[in-house]
Amino acid sequence: MSAAAHLPDVMSGPVAFLFDLDGTLVDSVYNHVRAWHVALREQGLDLSVWRIHRKIGMSGGLFTAQLERELGRPIDEATIERLRDRHAELFRDLSQDVPPLPGAAELLDQLTRQHLPWAIATSGRMRTAGTNLRSLGVDPEKATVITRDMVRYAKPDPDLFVEAARRLGTTTQGSYVIGDSIWDMYAAARCGALGIGLLSGGYGEDELERAGAMRVFEDPADMLAHLDELAPRTRD
Repeated sequence: MSAAAHLPDVMSGPVAFLFDLDGTLVDSVYNHVRAWHVALREQGLDLSVWRIHRKIGMSGGLFTAQLERELGRPIDEATIERLRDRHAELFRDLSQDVPPLPGAAELLDQLTRQHLPWAIATSGRMRTAGTNLRSLGVDPEKATVITRDMVRYAKPDPDLFVEAARRLGTTTQGSYVIGDSIWDMYAAARCGALGIGLLSGGYGEDELERAGAMRVFEDPADMLAHLDELAPRTRD
């Protein structure tokens, strides 16, 4: 059972800012796409780059199900494990100097200064998220960071964000989920959070809004410039 089933009906804690990582805070989406593209081709599985991009951010299980459907044949567990391991290896090679997105570090710093709780919740496992966190200047030993290793289900299930809110001492009800993909917005809707979409991962504004985003910004810098609209006390 998804952790969302245990959520309370009303907000019982402070509003939190719950961030996706890839394409939301760091400019790494296309590194993931490239890593998957190469890993798949090495296994004799040809899938167009644009189709891979549409799957970044979803759970591994859903990725596999969609991959099997598009290829028209099943993929055995051993091949899946090889794909995951090779993707992680290639991604780390590609992401040695992955930059934070404009305004990302400043946005997190501003939230910290305003004593507004925030966390990072990513569908990636720590073996791929670690490089991006270092680029962003976030220490997972000090900040609240939830990775795929820590929950039963990944997006579009909301477990990552539910666990992140729990560790902040609040709930997702009325909090913000900030992400670049429709999978983030679906997860937000499923746990009573308010979805904030960013264009920095390659999805369009209309797609994010149809998936449930209440607001869409270009990138973290644009969100920071309008932070007072989401957290009015930052005007003080």
